[in-house]
Amino acid sequence: MSDNKKPPKAVALQWDGKAAPKVTAKGEGDLAEQILKIAREHNIPIQEDNEVLVSALALIELGDEIPESLYLAVAQVIAFAYYLSGKQPLTEKA
Repeated sequence: MSDNKKPPKAVALQWDGKAAPKVTAKGEGDLAEQILKIAREHNIPIQEDNEVLVSALALIELGDEIPESLYLAVAQVIAFAYYLSGKQPLTEKA
């Protein structure tokens, strides 16, 4: 039997709350595992099982902002990260 499991992919984004998020790291296989390990060590929320979004983000050059066509999908990931971390969304007033 052969194992047809695809190597893991990972893309890291950085968002300052002002400009569009930027791709800060990306990779497959061992590099993806290293990206995920670093994220876990720093308690950075991880959105898993979105292969389509990861594949689209992986096409963006490191340091570049995400294109407008991915804003909604990435906004959902950011909202998920805020939820996991217990932070309030930026649009909510205290």
